[in-house]
Amino acid sequence: MKLDVISLDNKKSGSIDLPEDIFGVAVRRDILARAVNWQLAKRRSGNHKVKGRSEVKATGSKPFRQKGTGRARQGTTVASQMRGGGVTFGPHLRDHGFKLPKRVRRMALKSALSAKQAEGKLIVIEDAKLAEPKTKGLVAQLEKLGWGRALVIDGAEVDGNFALAARNIAGIDVLPSQGANVYDIMRRDTLVLTKDAVAKLVERLT
Repeated sequence: MKLDVISLDNKKSGSIDLPEDIFGVAVRRDILARAVNWQLAKRRSGNHKVKGRSEVKATGSKPFRQKGTGRARQGTTVASQMRGGGVTFGPHLRDHGFKLPKRVRRMALKSALSAKQAEGKLIVIEDAKLAEPKTKGLVAQLEKLGWGRALVIDGAEVDGNFALAARNIAGIDVLPSQGANVYDIMRRDTLVLTKDAVAKLVERLT
């Protein structure tokens, strides 16, 4: 499929041929959901923790005598029913991540790219480079382009000036091609790829 290539000045600079087997596959929403859940699960720190009865520091003596108090008998102060006692079946340190087959991850990334292309929200630009790291100038260019909330994916490396200028703009994310992922693509309205990014993604997914 053919797609126009524009510059940051919003001028057409040519066209590019996008492979159908990467940018034109059927969108699998179930696969996208699996990939997003996999990414978000890996991000969870899993450091929520409570103390069990074996971890509560307390005296080992019986809290009160067995009979004659009118209360239910108790043998320890660290039992879960006692105030200050351990928690039963509470959260503990754990890794929330799980495995997702490489084949499914590749399919999910292809679906994400194809979804943006099908919605008309995929834009290819010549390059993402600036002469100086000025946020004001980049904001003016983005207003002309009308991208809104966008993810810009560059080639192997992101231009330093562009990254510095874009990091202060709300709703604009910049990633190198190896950082392209399903979650960041789907959470932004517009996907912007440089020609280098297209080449790297085709190489990665072929």
